[in-house]
Amino acid sequence: MSTEPKLRRAKARDGLVRIGLVGRAGSGKSTVARALVEDGARLIDADRLGHEVTDRDPEVRKALEAEYGPDIYHPDGTLDRPRVAARIFADREARSRLDALVHPRILDRIRREWDALRDAGFRGVVVIDAALMLEWGLERDCDAVIAVVAPEAMQIERLWRSRGWSEADARARLQAQRTNEAFAAAADVTLVNQGSAEELRRQARAAVASIAAASMKGTEC
Repeated sequence: MSTEPKLRRAKARDGLVRIGLVGRAGSGKSTVARALVEDGARLIDADRLGHEVTDRDPEVRKALEAEYGPDIYHPDGTLDRPRVAARIFADREARSRLDALVHPRILDRIRREWDALRDAGFRGVVVIDAALMLEWGLERDCDAVIAVVAPEAMQIERLWRSRGWSEADARARLQAQRTNEAFAAAADVTLVNQGSAEELRRQARAAVASIAAASMKGTEC
């Protein structure tokens, strides 16, 4: 684990310790998020919010049906995500249109969720798990950013086990993402996930304890 973090939000007084969680697919972010939630943190999951946007937002549904056809939604109302993913992976313009449609709405929901936690009286750690946090500039609204990195071979194996991706698919998806080094360079704390899940959880809890302590000092200034 890297050195003690420096807070990004100076003297935040809303009682929330906002921690951004970033890293490549298959790095172990979900393991970290679950460990922190077990310790009482609240999780804002950008992927979940993205599903809400594409499945429930009337304007988004209308736009996606216009581009992909009405059968882009399953009978249960959920988006055919593999079909959309295959299209945007091969078509940059389609990806740009989707991003412009969906990303601002996800960001709005993220901010509304942490505001709702604050207004409800929650005081403590809020983990924001967002794969595109750095592209969105959302790290500027966090107290600290934690990157989870792992050897690429381990990432590929985890993606095969958890998502059923072939090695070729996993490598292609990873190549489209930032490198481990780029995530680490952008983060305040880096967790290296090349051992057991328990070791990763231990690293995560130690890092968050350090961030929370620094945040409390900031409110006393």
